Amino acid sequence: MSARNAKEHARYFTAPSTGVECLTASFSQHHYAPHAHDTYVIGALSSGKASVFIRGVQRFATAGDLTLYNPHDVHDGIPSTDGYSYRVSYPEADLIVDIASELTGSGIHGTPSFPDPVVRDLRGCALFFEAHRAWEDNQCPLEAEELMLRSYRHCLSRHARIALKPAGVEQGPVARAAAVMSERFDEKLTLAELVKEARLPRQRLIEAFHRDTGFTPHAYLINRRVDAAKAMLRRGHDPVDVAAASGFADQAHLIRTFKARIGVTPGAYQAAFAM
Repeated sequence: MSARNAKEHARYFTAPSTGVECLTASFSQHHYAPHAHDTYVIGALSSGKASVFIRGVQRFATAGDLTLYNPHDVHDGIPSTDGYSYRVSYPEADLIVDIASELTGSGIHGTPSFPDPVVRDLRGCALFFEAHRAWEDNQCPLEAEELMLRSYRHCLSRHARIALKPAGVEQGPVARAAAVMSERFDEKLTLAELVKEARLPRQRLIEAFHRDTGFTPHAYLINRRVDAAKAMLRRGHDPVDVAAASGFADQAHLIRTFKARIGVTPGAYQAAFAM
């Protein structure tokens, strides 16, 4: 059955032992808004085709392709005519650094980088699907963790650049503006406040911010609010309180914005941590 004819669905869950966040979904209508994660994004399509705008280029992913995004890579996600089904995981940078260090046997500096966000790798997809299904079934945590390590080791050994590459924005005006939004995401910030902190004219700040992060300042702030909401939801806070505490106008605003970037509602996301 094509993804277009299958009912759209999305399930968020956490992998046993490691707590890696995971999603399995089929989308024929849902369009991801441009967003970024502070984790890696490692996944693969099982059917269909999706387009993604990432690192300034429009890419296409089909069954047999691994998707390998670095932390803070801004990207969207749009289904083709027939839609797509996929599985994806969001490992923390510390976990990937630990696995890469074990892989090299001598430790690494900085964080590994995947130079190509979409790669053809049938073997890698098979390994990832086996691990992802084991995480979702959660029948044997030890086996699931071993499969996860095998899958991520394959991705790193085949497709990663092990080198110095600090995550995040560059030091300077952009970093100062980003720091204000990271710390005061729940406030109604103005461009004038960011200009004062960055010490750049408005247009130069917007252009520099987009060049260095892939976001406009407003889009960065919204993404930061979603990250804050995720953290509060993981701790069990009520979604109504989360909406207010993370800077959203109301719960409906949180739901709409959250699903556009994460693929599931805040309630469905929170349920993944209640097991």
